[in-house]
Amino acid sequence: MSFSKEEKRRRIQYRIRKKVHGTAVRPRLSVFRSNKEIYCQLIDDLNGKTLASASSSDAGMEKAGTKTDVAKKVGQKIGQQAVELKIDTVVFDRGGYIYHGRIKALAEGARESGLKF
Repeated sequence: MSFSKEEKRRRIQYRIRKKVHGTAVRPRLSVFRSNKEIYCQLIDDLNGKTLASASSSDAGMEKAGTKTDVAKKVGQKIGQQAVELKIDTVVFDRGGYIYHGRIKALAEGARESGLKF
C-alpha cells in the first residue's frame, strides 16, 4: 500500500511531534509551507496558546525576490517578534518537511534575529 505525498508528510509530522514540545519559556517554532506562501508560529503547547505568528501573506510583507528570500524575511520577522516577547530559545518544528530550501532559509532568518535552537 503506497501513501500519498501528504500522508507521508503527516506520518513524519506525528513522529516529530512526539519528541518536540513547546513551553512558555521555550516555545515551539512550527512551520507550514504551501506552494505559494510560508507560515510560522511560536506555540506554547502546555497552555495551547499561539504566542506569535508570521507569514509571507501578511500585509507588511513584500514579495520581492524568490520564495526562499521571502521565507528568510518571514524568519527574521518571527525572530523580531520573539525578541520583543523576551523569548531567546525555541524548539524548531519543521512540520514534516525536509530541512532545506525555504524551511532552512526561515530557520536561518530566525537565527539572524537572535533566536537560538
